[in-house]
Amino acid sequence: MLEFHNVSFAYPALDENTQVSPAVQNLSFNIAQGEFVAMLGHNGSGKSTVAKLCNGLLAPDSGQVLLNGLDTSIEDNLFDIRRQIGMVFQNPDNQIIAAIVEDDVAFGPENLCVPPAEIRTRVDDALAQVGMSDFATAEPHKLSGGQKQRVAIAGVLAMQTQMIVLDESTAMLDPRGRQEVMDTVIQLHRQGKTVLLITHFMEEAMQADRVLVMHNGSLIAQGSPREVFAQRDVLLQAGLTLPAAARFAQAAGLGDDILTEDECVNAILTKYTNH
Repeated sequence: MLEFHNVSFAYPALDENTQVSPAVQNLSFNIAQGEFVAMLGHNGSGKSTVAKLCNGLLAPDSGQVLLNGLDTSIEDNLFDIRRQIGMVFQNPDNQIIAAIVEDDVAFGPENLCVPPAEIRTRVDDALAQVGMSDFATAEPHKLSGGQKQRVAIAGVLAMQTQMIVLDESTAMLDPRGRQEVMDTVIQLHRQGKTVLLITHFMEEAMQADRVLVMHNGSLIAQGSPREVFAQRDVLLQAGLTLPAAARFAQAAGLGDDILTEDECVNAILTKYTNH
């Protein structure tokens, strides 16, 4: 569904004396329809630039980004591209514009010229999907961070996009808010939505089908979560750590192949039952 072919991009220099390094360089990867992909990387690795390249907010300096075969660098394609891919950014307060929740969710379909009766149906369905139906007439500024992000996701769903890109969408949330958003993302994926989750939380990446690791604008590892987290030297190079359960298991001498909390608990029970 999404294709990056040897994509490079650099932000403009602040002045003629400033030397600019590419934010993304010679980047190639594909995301299939219905896939859940997590992208990891430290600050400045190029993750957010990738997010903006996905739907044409930025155009590559070289290479090609295709969404369902549409080139994002061709301006005439942008309307069709943005009907197919929705974005949810880091700060929920920067992406909610209406004074009432249901009005905010309706904003996208209205701009797509969807008939009013269809908008009503889409808004109700979208809020139900993210568990926010009871807050349809609430004021967004009174919601928690996790609830605001679910409203933002509902706005994307109401546009009926095929793919959703979440750029550090849980970074500013407390643990409960992060869990609310992740539960919503996982449910959407199970319903067939294509997801690109850009995050620095290892536990979130563990729930994806595939993980991409960015470092200095380049892709340095990809594979299933277990395959990627087995490459400890690569993660260290990228400034990343293992999931908390894996770090605990290593420190407790439970083994180097443990990644999840359930695996950690089972290893503890096995170790001490045998003793």
